Amino acid sequence: MKKNIHPDYHTIKVQMTDGTVYETRSTWGKEGDTMTLEIDPLAHPAWTGGRGQMLDTGGQVARFNKRFGGLSFGKK
Repeated sequence: MKKNIHPDYHTIKVQMTDGTVYETRSTWGKEGDTMTLEIDPLAHPAWTGGRGQMLDTGGQVARFNKRFGGLSFGKK
Protein backbone atom coordinates (compact mmCIF):
# COMPACT_ATOMS: atom_id res chain seq x y z
CA MET A 1 0.00 0.00 0.00
CA LYS A 2 1.21 3.52 -0.72
CA LYS A 3 2.19 5.62 2.27
CA ASN A 4 0.83 9.07 3.12
CA ILE A 5 -2.22 8.88 0.83
CA HIS A 6 -4.86 7.90 3.39
CA PRO A 7 -6.68 10.51 5.49
CA ASP A 8 -5.97 10.75 9.20
CA TYR A 9 -8.77 9.07 11.18
CA HIS A 10 -9.14 10.31 14.72
CA THR A 11 -11.73 10.53 17.49
CA ILE A 12 -14.16 13.48 17.54
CA LYS A 13 -17.32 14.28 19.50
CA VAL A 14 -20.63 14.92 17.76
CA GLN A 15 -23.15 17.11 19.59
CA MET A 16 -26.77 16.64 18.54
CA THR A 17 -29.28 19.50 18.56
CA ASP A 18 -30.87 18.08 21.74
CA GLY A 19 -27.51 18.32 23.55
CA THR A 20 -26.53 14.65 23.54
CA VAL A 21 -22.90 13.97 22.67
CA TYR A 22 -21.28 10.83 21.32
CA GLU A 23 -17.80 9.94 20.12
CA THR A 24 -16.96 8.58 16.70
CA ARG A 25 -13.99 8.34 14.38
CA SER A 26 -13.80 10.72 11.46
CA THR A 27 -11.51 12.61 9.10
CA TRP A 28 -13.28 15.87 10.01
CA GLY A 29 -11.41 18.39 12.17
CA LYS A 30 -8.66 17.46 14.57
CA GLU A 31 -8.39 14.95 17.40
CA GLY A 32 -10.87 15.87 20.16
CA ASP A 33 -12.84 18.49 18.16
CA THR A 34 -16.61 18.75 18.67
CA MET A 35 -18.93 18.80 15.64
CA THR A 36 -22.19 20.61 16.41
CA LEU A 37 -25.08 19.51 14.22
CA GLU A 38 -27.52 22.12 12.93
CA ILE A 39 -29.99 19.52 11.64
CA ASP A 40 -31.20 16.81 13.99
CA PRO A 41 -31.02 13.38 12.34
CA LEU A 42 -33.60 12.08 14.82
CA ALA A 43 -36.26 14.48 13.51
CA HIS A 44 -35.18 15.52 10.00
CA PRO A 45 -37.14 13.89 7.14
CA ALA A 46 -33.94 13.02 5.28
CA TRP A 47 -33.12 10.47 8.00
CA THR A 48 -36.60 9.55 9.24
CA GLY A 49 -38.20 8.94 5.84
CA GLY A 50 -40.61 11.89 6.22
CA ARG A 51 -42.91 12.78 3.37
CA GLY A 52 -41.19 11.09 0.46
CA GLN A 53 -42.69 11.16 -3.01
CA MET A 54 -42.73 8.10 -5.21
CA LEU A 55 -41.79 8.72 -8.83
CA ASP A 56 -44.26 7.40 -11.33
CA THR A 57 -41.67 5.58 -13.40
CA GLY A 58 -44.32 3.55 -15.21
CA GLY A 59 -45.96 6.76 -16.40
CA GLN A 60 -42.64 8.18 -17.50
CA VAL A 61 -41.79 5.03 -19.46
CA ALA A 62 -45.21 5.05 -21.10
CA ARG A 63 -44.80 8.71 -22.05
CA PHE A 64 -41.33 7.99 -23.48
CA ASN A 65 -42.64 5.05 -25.51
CA LYS A 66 -45.54 7.17 -26.77
CA ARG A 67 -43.16 9.88 -27.97
CA PHE A 68 -40.32 7.73 -29.29
CA GLY A 69 -41.84 4.27 -29.73
CA GLY A 70 -41.92 4.53 -33.52
CA LEU A 71 -38.19 5.07 -33.82
CA SER A 72 -36.04 2.06 -34.58
CA PHE A 73 -32.33 2.00 -33.97
CA GLY A 74 -31.69 -1.65 -34.78
CA LYS A 75 -30.78 -3.32 -38.07
CA LYS A 76 -33.41 -3.60 -40.77
